[in-house]
Amino acid sequence: MTKELRGILERESSAILNIPINDAYEKAVDLIVQQVHGKKGKLVTSGMGKAGQIASNIATTFSATGTISCFLHPSEAQHGDLGILDENDIMLLISNSGRTREIIELVDLARVLIPNIMFIVITSNPESPLAKAANICLLTGNPSEVCALGLTPTTSTTVMTVMGDMLVVSTMKAVNFTLTEYSKRHHGGYLGAVSRELTKNDIQLQ
Repeated sequence: MTKELRGILERESSAILNIPINDAYEKAVDLIVQQVHGKKGKLVTSGMGKAGQIASNIATTFSATGTISCFLHPSEAQHGDLGILDENDIMLLISNSGRTREIIELVDLARVLIPNIMFIVITSNPESPLAKAANICLLTGNPSEVCALGLTPTTSTTVMTVMGDMLVVSTMKAVNFTLTEYSKRHHGGYLGAVSRELTKNDIQLQ
């Protein structure tokens, strides 16, 4: 069992290290800063199934670090929730295959409502319909799943999470997100207490 678990760790670690890194990340961050921080829009994330859970997590992490973001469920979007989209918003769509029906439909629906809306896409397939619809496409490297059947989203969702972290951290640096601003968004819990204490100490040092 220990050997098997070590093998899983090695495969997932390798997948993370093999995420293709190129200037698409810089372009994605520039677009997020432009639309959200410059034009006062928001980042709307979406995905179906496990990818949707990752998209939701990315949205909350962005919001917690100063970039207004929310998750839009692709199915609920077809029943009125699409109305959350506004003129200067951008969308971050996640689909491992790039062929998820609900996400492809969401692209079309969003464009009907806001014809010029732009899309950042995370996918494994550069030839997929979703990748071709993207303004900026971030590729996962198409890692094989560590699932015993090779089917259950495992390695792919790990990689997607890390890619989301890269976007969040890079955006924080691009907008000079400060400890003071962080503490304003974390009023309760351990992180709130730590950030306020660090902020107080920082002020005293100044």
